[in-house]
Amino acid sequence: MAPPRITVVMLAYGAEPYLVDAAQAVLASTDVTAELIVVDNGCTGDGIDVVKGLSGVRVLRPDRNTGYSGGCALGAAEATGDWLAFVNSDAIVAPDALAKTAAVAAEDGVGAAMASIRLADRPDLINTAGNPLHFSGLSWAGGNGEPATAHSRRRSVPSLSGCCFVIERQLWQALDGFAAEYFAYHEDTELSLRLRQRGLRLEYVPDAVVRHHYEFSRNTLKLYLVERNRLATLLTTYQTRTLLVLAPGLLLTEAAMLATALTGGWARQKVHGWRWLWQHRGWLRTRRRQLQAERRVPDGVIAELMTGRLAPSNVAAPGLGVFNVLAGGYWTLAKPLLKRY
Repeated sequence: MAPPRITVVMLAYGAEPYLVDAAQAVLASTDVTAELIVVDNGCTGDGIDVVKGLSGVRVLRPDRNTGYSGGCALGAAEATGDWLAFVNSDAIVAPDALAKTAAVAAEDGVGAAMASIRLADRPDLINTAGNPLHFSGLSWAGGNGEPATAHSRRRSVPSLSGCCFVIERQLWQALDGFAAEYFAYHEDTELSLRLRQRGLRLEYVPDAVVRHHYEFSRNTLKLYLVERNRLATLLTTYQTRTLLVLAPGLLLTEAAMLATALTGGWARQKVHGWRWLWQHRGWLRTRRRQLQAERRVPDGVIAELMTGRLAPSNVAAPGLGVFNVLAGGYWTLAKPLLKRY
């Protein structure tokens, strides 16, 4: 059989010190025919000049920073492969990683597959082995800092990591990819929910290794986008009955996030996110109608892989223990109600 034809989409923004290494690793992939599309969203380093001279690479330069969502859409629109792989510009794929991930993505019932994302300086440790998904839409790097040997079994995961995953191009097109309105952050969670609402599994492939130069950062723009997009996801992907059942838990989460924003100095950004949602309520209604029309399974099925407990490894939040008791208790009561439908 001919090797799978994969188009890898990679975005470049800012200094990008690992861009050349990431691109060369993709081009050195075995058992696949790989092309690489790099979307230059404003790369300030000289790596982009090196990459554009590599055989098998195309560089797209939009006239503005299109964000992660828009950049991925631009790159995917130019793809010629049967499969799409999205790889971060600071992620170094092992030679067989794309082939192994694509093989799993091609199985019946699988919507997308993600690689085993390791910490670049400690590849024996996990960066993420699939992202847990809280019922409030919060998500984080699952298994971060844990031994890779503890995540050596293939399994279905609640949410993909956008660092490196593979999806069939036709399926991506049918879903219309990421919503450009998200700009950046949480789009992988939204796509994961939409795939699961179609009754498709998301698979973690433990022997498809990717070394990620991971640097956790928090700034006001990121916090604004993460919170805004999380709420947009809830309002558009959840069934009406789910929103009603979870309303007390979701309101508790909003109160907790507002308190966190007040103490963390980003309350203005939190409020700005609410304002954006109100100003774009027409888009939210249209998006909601689209996503609800796409779904094939109810939220009760999807809830099986969700959690009521927050456990991010790299965030020390005052009051997290109290929140987990309250939210976890509510989830225990609410989850059986969702299962009925």
